[in-house]
Amino acid sequence: MKRNKTWKEKLLDSKDLPRVEPIPEKMQSRWGSGTMVIPAPVEVDEVMRSVPPGKLITINQIRARLAKKHHATIGCPMTTGIFAWIAAHAAEEDARNGMENITPYWRTLKNGGVLNEKYPGGVTHQKELLEKEGHTVIKKGKHYRVANFEDFLVED
Repeated sequence: MKRNKTWKEKLLDSKDLPRVEPIPEKMQSRWGSGTMVIPAPVEVDEVMRSVPPGKLITINQIRARLAKKHHATIGCPMTTGIFAWIAAHAAEEDARNGMENITPYWRTLKNGGVLNEKYPGGVTHQKELLEKEGHTVIKKGKHYRVANFEDFLVED
């Protein structure tokens, strides 16, 4: 019987990534033409790990850093989001296994400073962790977001 991979194994499984390729035609109406980097999961994790306490980063900033690193026009929006999700679950898995130096995934926000409901424990857990670091989380419409998140973003 085949065993499911752990989150950490998924994070470390880079397959043939990173890879830079032309932006697919179906994505060009939104993203334009040029090239797109499909990052390796560990690259997304590395950027997330680089965010110090009190600071924040958005998925778009991660995509921009990865595009710059690989001399691409954009970072893939789909895989970057998926790999951030995998990094978050791998971090919680590490925490359950007694590790203390885990990826601070809670500092990675969706665009507009919105908390990510798909992270471990949902927005409730991410809100708790952000508030422990001094951030104020507000509900705006149906989403939770960090108040004045722009003031806390890391430099690109």
